Amino acid sequence: MSEKRIDLSELNLSEDELFSRINHDELESEKITAPRYSYWNSVFRVFFRQKINIIMLAILALLLAFTYIYPAVTNYNPDVDPFINIMDSSAKHLSPQAAIAKFGSSLKWVLGTGGSGQSTFDAIWFGSSISVSMALVCAAINMVVGVVVGAIWGFSKKFDIFMTEVYNIIANIPYVLLISVIVLIMSASFWSMVFALTITGWIAIAYFIRTQVIIIRDREYNLASRCLGTPITRIATKNILPFMTSVIVTLAATEIPSYISYEVFLSYIGMGLSDMSLGKLIEASQNAMQTPGWEIEFWAPVAVASIITVVLYVVGQNLGDASDPRTHM
Repeated sequence: MSEKRIDLSELNLSEDELFSRINHDELESEKITAPRYSYWNSVFRVFFRQKINIIMLAILALLLAFTYIYPAVTNYNPDVDPFINIMDSSAKHLSPQAAIAKFGSSLKWVLGTGGSGQSTFDAIWFGSSISVSMALVCAAINMVVGVVVGAIWGFSKKFDIFMTEVYNIIANIPYVLLISVIVLIMSASFWSMVFALTITGWIAIAYFIRTQVIIIRDREYNLASRCLGTPITRIATKNILPFMTSVIVTLAATEIPSYISYEVFLSYIGMGLSDMSLGKLIEASQNAMQTPGWEIEFWAPVAVASIITVVLYVVGQNLGDASDPRTHM
């Protein structure tokens, strides 16, 4: 294939018009033409790309609104409201239709009444505020302690020897049994339950983080940082923990619902909170499960507890997936 040559003299242009000098700038030559990348913008872009996440967030927002805002708006008093109709025998164990017929159309009677004539709807959302708050506090404590201890555990060989022995001892003690013993020794209050769930709950998280740190601590960029004299703490906080953001978010997604489940289970077997949490409501209404016409008193708090745990888990898992930089392409 022959090339066609152009005679520049035919263009009737001067050399200044045909050619121009380019100034060489070393700083400009180092710049790479690429789109700007923001980690969290990419996380939310990937997260909101799936419609199911938007639906789950809307459900979660609605649940949290009823959990925290509804009891405050209605001025629910746990010392008075559950017993306001206790002297009225005709107000006890009413179905939703019967409760609305007796007390009038109101949101608080859509789930009927309980054994003391109290609003099942109000009791459930006040109880969920206790259960969800306890789960969030426990998750925050265990995640912070677990991540910090796990990062140190993965770097320090001496600390690794000590903590491995501690883990081998504690991990072989049934977790539910340990919690039950602590709750029995202490008063069954909110903070005693938090103490029972966090005294050893962080160690499994720390062991998991330790394993992840060992996997990535000897990669080339970390070895280069150590050769340059970068402190271990800076390597852990700048090179390793940010790399494990998706892992930490995914781990938190499983932790928060699990504490709600623990609270519900322990309360159901009579070892939970003294406050009227979701678990306590389920335990108090378990006789209604097999009584015709009373079943909603038992299944309503069970359904709310299940929905809250499932929604929290799904949102957390999908946020953890979106936090993985490999999904940002």
